[in-house]
Amino acid sequence: MKRKGTQMDGQAAAQEGEEVEESPSKKAKAAKKGRGAVSILTNRAFSDLPLSEPTLKALDEMGFKTMTEIQARTIPLLLEGRDVIGAAQTGSGKTLAFLVPAIEMMHFARCLPRNGTKVIVISPTRELAIQTHHVAKGLFNHHTQTLGLAVGGVPIGKEAQQLVKGVNLLVATPGRLLDHLKKTKNFMYKNLECLIIDEADRMLGLNFKDEMEEILKRLPMKRQTILFSATQSTEVFEFAKLSFKKKAAENEAAQPKPVYIGVDDKKPKATVSGLQQYCCIVESEEKFLALYTFLKKQRSKKTIVFFSTRQAVKFYSELLRYINIECFHMEGTQKQSARNSNLHGFIQAKSGILLCTDVAARGIDIPSVDWVVQYDAPREPEMYIHRVGRTARGEGGEGKALIFLLTQELTFLSYLKEAKVSVMTQKIDITKTLPLQIFLEKIVGENYYLSQSAKSAYKSCIEAYNSNQNKSSFNVHKLDLKGVAKSFCFSSPPKVNVSLESRPSKSRNRQDRCRSKHGISCANPYGNMGVKNRQLAKY
Repeated sequence: MKRKGTQMDGQAAAQEGEEVEESPSKKAKAAKKGRGAVSILTNRAFSDLPLSEPTLKALDEMGFKTMTEIQARTIPLLLEGRDVIGAAQTGSGKTLAFLVPAIEMMHFARCLPRNGTKVIVISPTRELAIQTHHVAKGLFNHHTQTLGLAVGGVPIGKEAQQLVKGVNLLVATPGRLLDHLKKTKNFMYKNLECLIIDEADRMLGLNFKDEMEEILKRLPMKRQTILFSATQSTEVFEFAKLSFKKKAAENEAAQPKPVYIGVDDKKPKATVSGLQQYCCIVESEEKFLALYTFLKKQRSKKTIVFFSTRQAVKFYSELLRYINIECFHMEGTQKQSARNSNLHGFIQAKSGILLCTDVAARGIDIPSVDWVVQYDAPREPEMYIHRVGRTARGEGGEGKALIFLLTQELTFLSYLKEAKVSVMTQKIDITKTLPLQIFLEKIVGENYYLSQSAKSAYKSCIEAYNSNQNKSSFNVHKLDLKGVAKSFCFSSPPKVNVSLESRPSKSRNRQDRCRSKHGISCANPYGNMGVKNRQLAKY
C-alpha cells in the first residue's frame, strides 16, 4: 500500500470538504443549509389550468396541487398542441408535465379502445417505463381511457393481446415498441396523435438511436411531438431534428417550430441546491477498502452505488454479502421479476445499499436516498448529473453524492467544472480496514465461484475503461493493473484475455499477427511493459 488514507492533494478544481462521519454540529449546519434550498415550485396551481374535472381530482388525490417550473411553462403550450423540447434537472416534475396534457387530449377527444393508440411514451429503461406507467395509472383513476405497458423481460404475447383490444396511452421501451410495430398484427397505432420521448439524452447514451430512427419512420408523420431531457447536447439537438422531421413533409411555413424550454439554462449550478457533492481520490488498490469503510460508516443510511459493468455489480454484491453487508443489486441481465423485486425492496427499506449499473441512473424516483456513490466514474459529466439526480429530489430535497477518482483521473474534475458542477474533497481513512485486504484475497482465492466472478468483473471493467472516449481522464494504458487486481481481491492480476480494440499505426504494421494487440493474455496478465513503460501496448 502506498498510503493509509485517501485524499486529494490540493487540487484547484475542488475545495476542501468534511469527513465521512459528520459530527452532530455539522449535521445541524447541513440541515439548516438544506432548509434554505431554492424551491422548484411556482405559485401556480394546477386548478389555474383549463383541466378536466377527472384530471384535477386525480392530481388532488395524488397530492399534486402546485406546479413546478417545468410544468408551469410546458403544460399550457402542450394543451395548445405545440411541439416542445423540454430540459430540466432530474426530480423537477417532467413526468407530469407531459402526461397531464396527453391525458387531457384523449379526454376531450373522448377516446375509446376501438380508436387505438393515441399517445405513445417512450422511456429508455424498463424501470423508468414502469414508473411512468404507475404515475399515468394514478392520473387515469377517474378517466375511461385505457393504459398499457410494453417492456422487455416479460412475455410479449399478453402485451400484443392488449394492444389489439385497444390501448389509448402506451408506455414502452424502444426495443419492445419496435417489436410490436413490426410483428403485432392489428396494433392500432395509425391514429397516433402524440409521441413523447422521455430522457432523450439517455436514449442516445444507451445506443437506441437506430431503433428510434426506425420507430419514427413507422409512426404517423402528422402528430404532436414532445421531447424531454435532463441535459442538452449537440447529440440531443440532432436527435430532436430527427424527431420533428415530419414537419418538413407538410407545408413547412404553416407549421410552428418546436418550442425549447430550458428551466436551468441560466442557473449557476447544474445540480439542485440541496445536493452536497464530494470527491475522494484513491489509489487503485485502496478503492474497494475505501468503499467498504464508507458503507460501514453509513450503514444507517440509504445509499446507491454505481458501477460501470454488470459483472462488477454481480461480484461486489456477492462479496459484500459474504462479509455480512446486505445489499440489493440491479443489472441488465437480471430477469425483470428480479429487478422489480430488488428495486421494490430498496424503495421500501428505511436504510440499505443498492448496487447498480446505469440502468437505474435515470428518471427512477426512489424516495429518501441519502447518498449516491459513483464507484466507477461516469463517461461524461452528463451521466454524472443523471446519477446524482437519484438523491435530493423534489421540493426541498436534500442529499449527498460521492465520486471515487484515481489519481490519473483528476482532469475529470475540470470537465465537471465546465458543466457547472463543483465538488469538495472527501477523505476516507482506511487504516483500520487494511487487514481486511489479506482476508478478502484469501476467500476469493479459495472460493472458485467467487474467483470466477471476480475474474469476469476484472476483465469487464478494463474493457469498459478502454471504451471510454475521454482518454485525457481515462487512459487504460495508465492503469496500475496490479492495483486494479487488488480492488477485485486478487494478490496479482488474474490470467484473462482482454479485448482492447484499436487501429494499428503505420509503424506497427509488421507486428506479429499471433500476438495480442493489447498485451494482456493468460500467459501475460500484466500486459506489455516495454515501450514508454506501458502496461497495455498501444498499437
